[in-house]
Amino acid sequence: MNIQAVVNNVPDYQVFLTVDEMDHSTRELAKEFPDAVTIFEAGISRNGHSILGMKIGDGAKNALCFACPHPNEPIGAMTMEYFSRALAENQQLREELGFTWYIIKCIDPDGVRLNEGWFKGPFNLYSYMKNYFRPIGYEQVEWTFPIDYKDLHFHKPLPETQALMKIIDETKPSFMFSLHNAGFGGAYWYLSHDLPELYDDLRDSAMKQGIPLSLGEPEEPFITKLSPAIFQSMSIKDAYDFTEKITGAAPHIENGTSSSDYALSKADCVTLLAELPYFYDPRIQDMKEGNLTRREAILRNIEISKKHFYSLDRMLDEIRLYISKDNPFIKLVDEVIKFVKEGSEAKVKWAESEPEFERIAKVSEIFDNLQTAKFYHGLYLGLAVRSIEYEMERLQQDQMIGTEIFAELRRVHDKGTEKLKDYCDQLETELDYSVIPIQKLVRIQLESGLIVASHISQN
Repeated sequence: MNIQAVVNNVPDYQVFLTVDEMDHSTRELAKEFPDAVTIFEAGISRNGHSILGMKIGDGAKNALCFACPHPNEPIGAMTMEYFSRALAENQQLREELGFTWYIIKCIDPDGVRLNEGWFKGPFNLYSYMKNYFRPIGYEQVEWTFPIDYKDLHFHKPLPETQALMKIIDETKPSFMFSLHNAGFGGAYWYLSHDLPELYDDLRDSAMKQGIPLSLGEPEEPFITKLSPAIFQSMSIKDAYDFTEKITGAAPHIENGTSSSDYALSKADCVTLLAELPYFYDPRIQDMKEGNLTRREAILRNIEISKKHFYSLDRMLDEIRLYISKDNPFIKLVDEVIKFVKEGSEAKVKWAESEPEFERIAKVSEIFDNLQTAKFYHGLYLGLAVRSIEYEMERLQQDQMIGTEIFAELRRVHDKGTEKLKDYCDQLETELDYSVIPIQKLVRIQLESGLIVASHISQN
């Protein structure tokens, strides 16, 4: 199969599709190719939105692809927008891959709607942070699969998660593509299986598009690196064991495990995640020695986090009395504030106990600990501002604009908005970042999926 020919035909997308646009496109594809595409309702979202799925092809093996498992990650939706059409149009491609494909462009439509403010641009740091939404762990589709492990017992999968569970249970896929993406940095991948024969090809998919690899720190300290920029799929068991080892106590975890974990419990399913950023800075792949040890870089990261989130906590304390329990924006902010307060000492202990951290850090590792961290911290400042806006809009609907509560909310909102603008202005001076064209991101993600799917098909 000529993978490159399929990849080269990806259109030059300029914006991301909204939920309604994705649904419309899915229905139109089925009308255009009724013999190849069958639409089915995978489930119903928490807010009552129909989650549309497509069944394409009739291969001997089953493959499940689902996009937007985190609602701030729409690159995968564009990848499936293109790939579903490529499959529908090209019978030879379907036959060569040898799968029956189950494709969901948007598994969390409710959450995605709360990100649509930045989907059409402008694509800059402020626009992204101001319009960003991500739910708390126990409301994330990717991390609410059932699990029983030691003292962790989670059996409250979301309706959206249940939709995926049903497909996995019924189809027992050989390949699953959980379509995530990062926000800032470089390209990296997660695999459920160690497949070293694929790693060079995966890395090359990014290099061909001129996108750097993420060669800094892994997302979490317990993640296993299989190869540069390629990691073992995360499991909540790993997080549990790491925290238990460092703190000496069973961790308090409120969410479940991942889709990869669940799929492996049902079949020998190879799961791929291709993590791609919207923005990148070339320092993320700079392997020269820096001016700090890795321990010093990590300890500075901890101090930066504490300063940022303690300040954010103080700002929110001014209006916490007026924030409702059902406010969707505040939950993740409060979770991270709590994590930083309670987990910083454990992270310090981890950093000081690892002999490997005595070595001089690479520039990429220093950049990840200092600059990349600041990018992600800014997202929570944006969520905090949106939390206040949510309450202001509620009061406005109740015709309570003139109240003292509304005035206090507006005061803190204006302060937070100004703080967010200043924060982004400062980042603009610290970062030498570029905005990656959507076409390049889709090409990398698509080629990554085809590399793994072809390997499974042939073996």
